[in-house]
Amino acid sequence: MSSDSGPPAGGPLPHPSSGPTSADGASAGASAVPSTAHAPPDRPASQVEAEQPPVPAVGDRAPDFTLTDQHGQTVALADFRGERAVLLVFYPFAFSRVCGSELGAIHESVADFQNERVQVLAVSCDALYSLRAYADDAGFGFPLLADHWPHGAAARAYGVFDERRGCAVRGTFLIDREGVVRWTVVNGLADARSLDDYRAALAAAGV
Repeated sequence: MSSDSGPPAGGPLPHPSSGPTSADGASAGASAVPSTAHAPPDRPASQVEAEQPPVPAVGDRAPDFTLTDQHGQTVALADFRGERAVLLVFYPFAFSRVCGSELGAIHESVADFQNERVQVLAVSCDALYSLRAYADDAGFGFPLLADHWPHGAAARAYGVFDERRGCAVRGTFLIDREGVVRWTVVNGLADARSLDDYRAALAAAGV
């Protein structure tokens, strides 16, 4: 990837926000990624904001999506309804440094995040063939979903698409078996997320 740098993340949840937020409304620090910072120079920020909804709040119904994984298999959020919770992890780019360290850490502890109670789904705007090469190279044991076309549609639905760079920022959503958002964190491109936060969120949600 060209760069993992991006605007800092922090502040309360509206659009896009960062710092973990759970069902009790608690939010812990980090950096805001204001959408006004991502308007392409030839388009007003107000137009970009109108196209991307805010980050879903805890208690909201998680936006549905259907994407393709690195093996060409169709994966839908609805596939897990009533069966397992979903830890939905948006990341900017395959083969990038921070993304590799985050996904590598999940892979090393995959039993914590992918088991009979929860399924981890990692989403980027890369094409399927890039994700296949990435997964094969790193040996990831969980789905990498291609949000490539319509480009960034799932990331936009979750309010975490960076219009200027054409990628997702680092947003994670814990979605329960009924399809309701139970916990979120949204960081900027350079700010890795904590697996301990993921574990705490799963425990708090009884997953």
